[in-house]
Amino acid sequence: MLEIVVKTENGERHVRVSAEELAGLVRRIGGDGDRFLVVQRIPDLPDVFAQVWHQAGGDYTVEHRDGAADRHFQAMTDRPEAVIAAMTGWARRETGWDGGLVWSLLDMGPTREVPPLDLDEAEHEELDKRVREVLSGGYASRAELAELAEEYLVTSDRRPVSGEQAQVLVDRLWLERVAEQAAWQGETDPERLTRAFTALREAGITARENFACCRNCGQSEIGGAGEPDARGYVYFHTQCTDSAAAGHGLMLLYGGFDGSSQTTAAIGHEVVAALEAVGLHTEWDRDPDRALTVTPLDWRRRLVG
Repeated sequence: MLEIVVKTENGERHVRVSAEELAGLVRRIGGDGDRFLVVQRIPDLPDVFAQVWHQAGGDYTVEHRDGAADRHFQAMTDRPEAVIAAMTGWARRETGWDGGLVWSLLDMGPTREVPPLDLDEAEHEELDKRVREVLSGGYASRAELAELAEEYLVTSDRRPVSGEQAQVLVDRLWLERVAEQAAWQGETDPERLTRAFTALREAGITARENFACCRNCGQSEIGGAGEPDARGYVYFHTQCTDSAAAGHGLMLLYGGFDGSSQTTAAIGHEVVAALEAVGLHTEWDRDPDRALTVTPLDWRRRLVG
């Protein structure tokens, strides 16, 4: 799989696609509402991306940015094969990936200077702390974190953080986390958790990570979050993620869709078995009315973006 995220005009988000899948997405674009795609590396890095625009019957416009607005390049071609080769080579970081197209530097205009945050020390610490908490959870994208940072201190008569200031703050903290995770070795506990949830989905259980904002919303939405014939569910919501990232273990909510305590207990046992199969320990008294907890847990979830 390629370590990329592909976002399309029609709102699709494809994580870690194969070269063949990327080629299919490039060949598909051209129709109304599906004319471009943007490719970001994993983890996403500020001002690093490749993208392509295509209207049926016309040429392909390919662009890539290499770390800053003054490193933004464009090429044109009528051959989808050339686009696919360039996009795939870029994703693989191959030497000379851009050699099959003729690139020109785009003038993106002057870079706007972003003023520093005008916050007192307490507000700055509060904002920084909250962004770091969600960042440590590992599920939010840079765009989602920037939205959080912009809105977090808003009151009825004050918006102290602009969108540009929020992005600067988030990018600084994001790059700190990227540097930190570069030293992580091997499979982490959140990756083991994802393996367990994947196995549960394959076994007919709706399994969702970081799902909904709270238990009430999760319980009301989980029924529509999986396959229609799912036997039951397991999930954890964003508050559970915050707790796990803070070192307090991870609470999992589970149940059967038929409403019976017997099915709920059976789902609980399947969840425990799946977690133990990937090397994670759980605490659960086998009571179907009580959540189970994954602990101890070293929460180091690698960023995607």
